[in-house]
Amino acid sequence: MYVREAHPTDEWQMKSNVKEDVCYAQPKTLEQRVAIANDFVKRFNYPTQFGIDDMSNAANDAYAAWPERIYIIEQGRIAYRGGMGPFNYHPEEARSWLAARYGEVKHEVSVAPAEKKNN
Repeated sequence: MYVREAHPTDEWQMKSNVKEDVCYAQPKTLEQRVAIANDFVKRFNYPTQFGIDDMSNAANDAYAAWPERIYIIEQGRIAYRGGMGPFNYHPEEARSWLAARYGEVKHEVSVAPAEKKNN
C-alpha cells in the first residue's frame, strides 16, 4: 500500500532521496499519488500489485503504516504484522514467516543496485 510520501521535497527531504533520485513533493491529489506509485512500478520493475491510500490517509491511519510497515493479509484478516519503520522494519521477518507458512522461495532473489554497491 502506497501511503503518503515519507520524505517529500516540500517537507522533510533526505540526502539519500537526492542521491537515489527519488524526489517528490507531497502529493496534494490522488492523481499525483497515483503518478508517484506508477513511477515506482516502472523504475523498479515492481511485479506485485499494491493499493494506493486515498487522500484522507485512511489506510495509513488504520494500519499505522507510515513510513513503512509490512502486513500480510489472508482471507481478509491480518495474519502477520511487522514492526513500524524505520527502526523496527525487518522484511526478512516477513520472508521467514512466509517461508514457514508456504515453503522457501524457489527462485533466486535479485539484489537491488544500491545493495550491490555496499557489498
